[in-house]
Amino acid sequence: MSDLFHFEDFAPGQSFDLGSLTVSREEIIGFASEFDPQPFHLSEEAGSASLLGGLAASGWHTGSLVMRLLATGLLNKSAGRGSPGMTRLQWKHPVRPGDTLTARADVLTTRDLRSRPDLGIVTVRVTAANQTGTGVVEWENPILFAKREPAA
Repeated sequence: MSDLFHFEDFAPGQSFDLGSLTVSREEIIGFASEFDPQPFHLSEEAGSASLLGGLAASGWHTGSLVMRLLATGLLNKSAGRGSPGMTRLQWKHPVRPGDTLTARADVLTTRDLRSRPDLGIVTVRVTAANQTGTGVVEWENPILFAKREPAA
């Protein structure tokens, strides 16, 4: 028997601590330079002149950082088979240089996949907060997991 999390190991109400990471000014600017080169993600001056009130990570960067925590904290320890998409995404608060993000995944629902008896769908809410406890991102998405014992 594998020590990986399979579909049968998930239940609504279950929570997974995904760990923490700290983001640097250089990482914020580097990501923005390559993937989201809006001025408020590239310099303190432009950020201060924007609604963000200072240099802030791209929402896509924030999502990528939290996705890393989801992958290392849960998915890489599971029989995950991917996701058909995201049903909801909210960027709740700017992420600043030096912020430490802590993430968790909460199981919302589980259901068998009729078209594939070897798989089940687990819908999770992923949230992350900074070091003051302020939420920075939240999303919900279904994730496919292999079953240990497929239905007949």
